[in-house]
Amino acid sequence: MRNQTSRKSGFTLVEIMIVVAIIGLLAAIALPNFVRARKVARQNTCIANMKQLDSAKQQWALETKKTEAATMDSADLIGATLYIKNAPLCPLDSLNTFVSSYTLGAVSVNPVCQIGTGAEGHTLP
Repeated sequence: MRNQTSRKSGFTLVEIMIVVAIIGLLAAIALPNFVRARKVARQNTCIANMKQLDSAKQQWALETKKTEAATMDSADLIGATLYIKNAPLCPLDSLNTFVSSYTLGAVSVNPVCQIGTGAEGHTLP
């Protein structure tokens, strides 16, 4: 009578630990890049919003025959005239309101992000 031994193929614990270590190393390399990419994307979104606001301010000034020193508020921009259909928000704004995100100021002055000042650097070039 023969003894039959079945050899099941599988991975040893050492092989599994090596694979897990490699995956962990790759994740440690990739995560800072993902965080940086997310930060840059938020900054670019905010800058695009400010460009849209500046264009709407210029259009408002031309149509209402205002000077460069004229100031406007959000009701002039997003009100019944619809220079901007939806009020843009800074991606970092936790309050999610237009007033807490941006300051419009005079026509000749660029809009300012109230959230991304300092290290974030949300300013128009």
